[in-house]
Amino acid sequence: MTSLTEQKCVPCEGGVDPLSEQDIEAQRSQIPDWQVTQENGNARLQRKFTFPNFVQAMAFAQKVGEAAEANGHHPLICLTWGEATVTWWTHAIDGLHQNDFIMAAKTDELA
Repeated sequence: MTSLTEQKCVPCEGGVDPLSEQDIEAQRSQIPDWQVTQENGNARLQRKFTFPNFVQAMAFAQKVGEAAEANGHHPLICLTWGEATVTWWTHAIDGLHQNDFIMAAKTDELA
C-alpha cells in the first residue's frame, strides 16, 4: 500500500460521493493526530499545530499554503499566536475525499 505522502491529489470537480464513514476510518490510522469534525453534517479533517511564537506559526501556515497550491487543493488555515489550525475537506463534494487525507499527511510532514 502506498503511503499517503507518496500519493498525488487528483482533480475533483464534484460528481462523486464523499468518502463513507468506513472509508474515513480506514484512512485515519495514517493520520492519527487529525480529528474528524462535522460542519453542517459534513465531515472535515482538522488538526491544531502549536508553536512557541507567532512567527513560527505563520511560517508553518506559509509552508502549508505553498504545498496546497502545488497540489491544487486548499485548506482553511486559522492562524493565531503560537497556533495554526488546518482544516481539509473537498469543497466540490462538501465532504472528505482521498485528497484530504493525502494533504493532511503532507501537512504533518511540514510541522
